[in-house]
Formats: sequence, C-alpha cells, structure tokens
Amino acid sequence: MRIAVIADTHDRLPPGVIERFSGADQLWHLGDVCSPVIIDLLMEAGLPIRVIRGNCDSCTEWPLTLDLEIEGFRIRLEHIPQDRPPAEFDLFLHGHTHVPRNEMVGSVRCLNPGSLGRANKGAPASFGWLELRRGEPAQWQIEPL
Repeated sequence: MRIAVIADTHDRLPPGVIERFSGADQLWHLGDVCSPVIIDLLMEAGLPIRVIRGNCDSCTEWPLTLDLEIEGFRIRLEHIPQDRPPAEFDLFLHGHTHVPRNEMVGSVRCLNPGSLGRANKGAPASFGWLELRRGEPAQWQIEPL
C-alpha cells in the first residue's frame, strides 16, 4: 500500500500538489487542516482520506488520534508528538513541528512529513510517501515541493 502523508496545511494547498498524489492508495492528513474546505479540495484526488485533528483545528468530527493496522503494521496517527510514543505501535506518524522526521524512539519509528502549507526551521514545504508491504520494512520518503 502506498500512502501520501501530509500535515500542517494551515488553509494552504500549493498549486499542483493534488496531482502529485497520483499513484497513492490513500491520503492521510496529520492535522492542522484549519478549514474543512481543504479536505473538500483534497477529495478531488479521488483517494480515501484519513484526517486527525490538530491543535489549530476546530472540527470535532476529526479524531485526536487514529490507530490502524495495515499490512501487519500497528500505526498511530496523532498531531502533536509524544516524548515517548506508545510502545505497542510500530509506526507513530505526527505533524505539528513542520519539520520532516524519520527517527527510532525505542522500538517505535516516528515519522513526520513536514508542513505542506507552512514550512519551518529551514525545511522546505513537503509531504511524505509511506509504503507498507507485509513482511517488509516500512519505506518512508520525503518529497519536497
């Protein structure tokens, strides 16, 4: 499964970004969407979308965390990173910092796609590609805009 992972759009979608999600099976937004209109625009990609609520979001229909099991991987999606992600997960995906991340914390791999709408700390605007295949290591790639 190939997943386009975005975060921290803050009411902004760069021109042409939806076309860059071509080839994805799903699209995940890790919070700070800010306006539900952004999700409506992302739906134009024709992909199943999962979205969690960030600290700048007011849509209470979006969960604060989302726990998934895909291709044998136990995954938690949460906007604000924890100092110690829950050890029962293989992958912990978050946003909030606006800086890409690929780091092991204990036995959990922590991933952040960076910010699609507001780059920070010298990092360019970016999103991530997560590829999951049962029995193989998860593949993570940051795609700068």
